[in-house]
Amino acid sequence: MNWVTEFDKWAADYLPDVKITAEESMAKHTSFRIGGPARRMAFPESGEQMVLLLTFARENGGRPFVLGKGTNLLVSDKGLDRLVISTAGLRQVEAGTAPGTIMAEAGVPLVRAADFACKQGLSGLEFAHGIPGTVGGAVYMNAGAYGGEVSQVLQGVSVLFPGEGIRFIPGAEMAFSYRHSLLADQPEAVALHAVFCLCPGDPAVIQERMRELMAKRKASQPLELPSAGSTFKRPEGHYTGALIQQCGLKGLTVGGAQVSEKHAGFIINRGGASCADVLELIRQVQQRVLAETGILLEPEVRVLDGDAG
Repeated sequence: MNWVTEFDKWAADYLPDVKITAEESMAKHTSFRIGGPARRMAFPESGEQMVLLLTFARENGGRPFVLGKGTNLLVSDKGLDRLVISTAGLRQVEAGTAPGTIMAEAGVPLVRAADFACKQGLSGLEFAHGIPGTVGGAVYMNAGAYGGEVSQVLQGVSVLFPGEGIRFIPGAEMAFSYRHSLLADQPEAVALHAVFCLCPGDPAVIQERMRELMAKRKASQPLELPSAGSTFKRPEGHYTGALIQQCGLKGLTVGGAQVSEKHAGFIINRGGASCADVLELIRQVQQRVLAETGILLEPEVRVLDGDAG
């Protein structure tokens, strides 16, 4: 019996209320709008359901992959022979037990967490208001923008470790660095919820700051077309977009993928782009920038391959 048949029977018996879909197009669940079908996709609405799904899949060959909003992800055109588990149903956000803190589950969009903090009169998440991902994804990659990073405001995160159970990891122990955390080193570990420690502030001032940052983002980034945000990590001492632009690569196109003419740090899907198109364009940009500047650009986008996963 293969893992899919076994999973369908198990889910019907033990998680009958959880939405499960078959051959779910990953293009519907990634900001690139690229990706073949996942054999099965589950949509839990509680941490307990998430734990059960992860445990079953790991023990029965389902190779689970936990998906937030898919804003930093490029999925193979071949699809995924694995169980994809969405965090979209884990959307609870509330005031924390300690003054100045808020608790947000992994599937809470960052914009919602920032808005909630603002309404509580708490400052510190303004930078996150325009980042399109979820709390779980933001913790995983230490998301940041405009001088702010998750590492600056994270008190701690509840993490499920396979074979070990759930532990609350203080922010100081998350091994944060630029676009990196402890979770990146332990890909089977899954963030369930995060606690942010913020500072008192005037909601009107906080809201105005969030408006300013969103206006900057809209003015400088190609938000009108599908992409995965910044394609490459920023090399120390340089700006990625400027490096790509100085090499004359704005507008470079492979198939439906293009280096944005608005911001060279973004690769966009102009329509019908495949995973292969984007990967080839990334390769060409890396090759040209390395040849002309001596700097090797490291992709920030996570690639999920159809075979290796």
